[in-house]
Amino acid sequence: MHCVSWLLLWTCLLMLGIIVRGAPAQCPSECHCHGDLQHVICDNVGLKKIPQVSEATRLLNLQRNNLGSIPTGAFSESKGLISLHMQHCHLREIGSQAFKGLNKLVYLYLSNNDISTIKPSAFEDLTELTYLHLDGNQISNLPKGIFSPMINLFVLQLSDNKLRELRQGTFSGAKDLRWLHISNNELTTLHPSSLDDVENLAILHLDGNKMSTYPSVAMSKLRVVEELTLGKNPMKTIPDNAFQSFGRYMEKLHLDNMGLEKLSDGAFTGVTAVKVLHLENNRLKSIPKSLQFNTITNLTLFNNPWNCSCQIAPLRKWMDSIPIPNRPDALCASPNQHKGKQVRDITGFKRCRPKTARTKKGMRQ
Repeated sequence: MHCVSWLLLWTCLLMLGIIVRGAPAQCPSECHCHGDLQHVICDNVGLKKIPQVSEATRLLNLQRNNLGSIPTGAFSESKGLISLHMQHCHLREIGSQAFKGLNKLVYLYLSNNDISTIKPSAFEDLTELTYLHLDGNQISNLPKGIFSPMINLFVLQLSDNKLRELRQGTFSGAKDLRWLHISNNELTTLHPSSLDDVENLAILHLDGNKMSTYPSVAMSKLRVVEELTLGKNPMKTIPDNAFQSFGRYMEKLHLDNMGLEKLSDGAFTGVTAVKVLHLENNRLKSIPKSLQFNTITNLTLFNNPWNCSCQIAPLRKWMDSIPIPNRPDALCASPNQHKGKQVRDITGFKRCRPKTARTKKGMRQ
């Protein structure tokens, strides 16, 4: 009996020890917690500092609080976090090692703050991070290698900031990045080596910047871009071979609202898969010879001064191949006999002869 009593007591002490060691932290008083503290919701509750939560917490929502900054080690007790939401928190700075210990974090939302400073090593330990949203801030500079801990980064949102340039090494380490959004910044150019580390980008949004020339060298490092937006950049020309390095993959291309005056004849060399092409609100008069229409399903052309000569006969032929309601608006500005008419309504193109290739001896084939 004596042995049995000691055995029961030892078992009870063991159980008590386990219960004590595994006791979860309390739910922060201002917040709502669900699923044994796995989800901690502190949305718009007047927080002035980041609360400590249990290691069992997987999702922490701190949106719409006045937090100001993320100091070093702010989440040192929250090592189980997978998703962290800090939108609209009046954040101005991300301190060095701000997310230290969060090596399970996959989703980090820092959109719509006032972040202007990101300290070196700010993102240390974020080796599992896959989605990073920094859009809607005041970021003008990205330290070299700032994203290097994020070896699994897939989506990076940097739109609506004040970035003026992308330098060599900016994306060092983020070799698996596939979606990069840098719309509505102040980029005037891309450094020739700025995209070397992210050659596998599939979606690249650069619209709404201040680039006056197409960054041919930087873009030539990309291999598999499927969607590219360049609209609302003040470029007058798109050069030959602009999209050649990824042309067989590109399905969506936005070149609208740029003041474009010319697409070079070889601009679309190598582009064989484009389905969606936006060219509206420019100063284009002609379609480049290299543009193939056979894959296009959505084409916008309005508000351009088209020269309705034989040069755009391939466009007219393509229009004939699609249903009438889907034929795009394209108004002729010249020659005089067609001025003010829609390209789709002109019948004279049937007299246009396609140019025939010549043999090396100069004879027509």
